[in-house]
Amino acid sequence: MDLIERVEELQVLIEEAKSVPLSSSAVVNREELLDLLAQLKEEVPEEIRQARWMTRDRDELAARARKEAERIVQEAREQRDRLLTRTEIVHAAQRESERIVEDAKDRAAKIRLQAEDYVDQKLAGFEILLNKTLTTVARGRVQLQGEKPSPVAEAPEAGPPSGPFNAEALHQSAS
Repeated sequence: MDLIERVEELQVLIEEAKSVPLSSSAVVNREELLDLLAQLKEEVPEEIRQARWMTRDRDELAARARKEAERIVQEAREQRDRLLTRTEIVHAAQRESERIVEDAKDRAAKIRLQAEDYVDQKLAGFEILLNKTLTTVARGRVQLQGEKPSPVAEAPEAGPPSGPFNAEALHQSAS
């Protein structure tokens, strides 16, 4: 017999049981009912038993999969946070490096201006000294030639010449 036939026998046994007067209960032969139930248990196909085990295994596997998924998601969040932190550090480092470069450019420009001012002052002093020396040389040449000093030779007494070295004026005074 198969499982369905046993269940039908059980149903007939209960339907044909004697009713207890003034109640919805019935009197069933215990031996006969227990025997039918034992036969039902024996005839439960192996597939149903395996299905029951598979259901339990599936539930356990699903629970493990959920835990693993939660763990992976947590690790992904932590990795994302680490990457964001690294990205923020990189951005901060870039901003700091840009600030340092700008400071260095500003300092270099300031130093260049100071150097240009220094060189300009030294050249101006050298120009004054050169003009005085030129005037002295011109006066000395005039004295060697026995001539009367020219207005260019007298310029140092009135003050140093205002312009840079003029070779043409030197040649005129030498002639």
